[in-house]
Amino acid sequence: MAGPVIDPSLYRPRDVVPIRRALVSVSDKTDLLALAEALAAAGVEIVSTGGSATLLREAGHAVTDVATVTGFPESLGGRVKTLHPSVHAGLLADLRLEDHERQLGELGIQPFELVVVNLYPFVETVASGATGDAVVEQIDIGGPAMVRASAKNYANVAIAVSPTSYPAIIEALRAGGTTLAQRKELAARAFAHTAQYDRAVSTWFAEEAIPDEGDLPQHLTVRAERLAVLRYGENSHQRAAIYTRVGGRGIAQATQLQGKEMSFNNYVDADAALRAAFDMIKPAVAIIKHANPCGIAVAAPQALDPIASAHLRAHECDPVSAFGGVIAANRTVTLKMAENLRDIFTEVIVAPDYEPEALEVFKLKKNLRVLKLPADWEQERLDVRLVSGGLLLQDADRFPHEIESLVDGWDLVTGEMPADSEKSNLAFAWKACRAVKSNGIVLAQASATVGIGMGQVNRVDSCRLAVERAGDRVAGSVAASDAFFPFADGPQILIDAGIKTIIQPGGSVRDQEVIDAARAANVTMFFTGERHFFH
Repeated sequence: MAGPVIDPSLYRPRDVVPIRRALVSVSDKTDLLALAEALAAAGVEIVSTGGSATLLREAGHAVTDVATVTGFPESLGGRVKTLHPSVHAGLLADLRLEDHERQLGELGIQPFELVVVNLYPFVETVASGATGDAVVEQIDIGGPAMVRASAKNYANVAIAVSPTSYPAIIEALRAGGTTLAQRKELAARAFAHTAQYDRAVSTWFAEEAIPDEGDLPQHLTVRAERLAVLRYGENSHQRAAIYTRVGGRGIAQATQLQGKEMSFNNYVDADAALRAAFDMIKPAVAIIKHANPCGIAVAAPQALDPIASAHLRAHECDPVSAFGGVIAANRTVTLKMAENLRDIFTEVIVAPDYEPEALEVFKLKKNLRVLKLPADWEQERLDVRLVSGGLLLQDADRFPHEIESLVDGWDLVTGEMPADSEKSNLAFAWKACRAVKSNGIVLAQASATVGIGMGQVNRVDSCRLAVERAGDRVAGSVAASDAFFPFADGPQILIDAGIKTIIQPGGSVRDQEVIDAARAANVTMFFTGERHFFH
């Protein structure tokens, strides 16, 4: 059914609209009293409901109840409050039209020039882990109706759906009213607000309706708010911004304690560093450059300062590449670690916390960006990647915490089972390999990387690169490959360099050829049965 068609010549021009009457009904009461004080000072009548009305009255402001306007009490536990012609006619009346103005007069309804409404905290309720009726009760009905009505009638009504809009409203009160341009911008924000809300609700219902919990959702809503505009993207000619996802607890929610503004590439590298360091259970540090590890290590046994030890061991893997790197630590950064970083140029460091003395040392490096993770930080459970025209969704590639015990479950295809003391190094190498861009090869010794080959288009080159970077340290190290070896040439490079233990997923049609090469060299080889590509 189409809406009414009105002769354009009947519209009277209207730019600045003085605010005489405001409808206020918010769940987020941030800065509401500051707005109310400005409204009261300007002589604006405030019509309100429920908790908003109570808060305003307790602050000493005169409030007209919605029930007084409608002549109908709030009912059904608050489900029905504002859904009434006396409210919606006041929101939708287009006073540019003489006929609308006449009808309001005949009906005895006063118009609203300002509506301040934000919706029930549905997304936050879902994020809290609530289910069933507790979530359903946070589906707002009257709120979206008021927001959409006001936004449609932006020629006459200003709609504010967020406390971030209050300063502009307060300024408009002082200036004598809102302008048409202001109201149109507020309407655009309002429609975006209700659209995001509806997508969140529809996504929740779609996920609830899936009978098999293993299925991925039929509909996916990714809601994010712009946190900051960045200087540029990966390159200086690209625009960029950082957005925070509702319910997110990752690098986008980290608090910057000091340093220059974060760049696009800083965020990418910091996230990659977290991925590497937080795979480890023991105190660990990862150093990242261009989204690839320069070094990953856990603390040496019996280290007096475990996280400082982990950093030094990670740095030793490739000190040249670590210049200008991004560091993640999975424990509180200590004074000792900060002192070790004093003469090493580092772009970003991110950790769960910092000793106060460590922060004092970092203050001497004014450009160093220091990020503190949110207290409830956790790795993502789903991985979303944009592709042209759509997006890909997959389970995040994560390790079970008990992976050290899984070494015994790997398939030993040749050689002898290493001693228990060596198994932690095998598990470390396998975990570290997941953080390396495919094709990935990691050489590790005593739970620290000594050589990394990454991002090559064939596995042979990755083997050569890892061996070259390890140099003399290759002797006694173990090798991990993120995917199977299609031929024996890659393992042969490792064997010729002195590697005695190789970990790989297996699964190639030439597995036997690879096994035979390892057996001939008296090399131990494990098949894990699981690959860890990282593209």
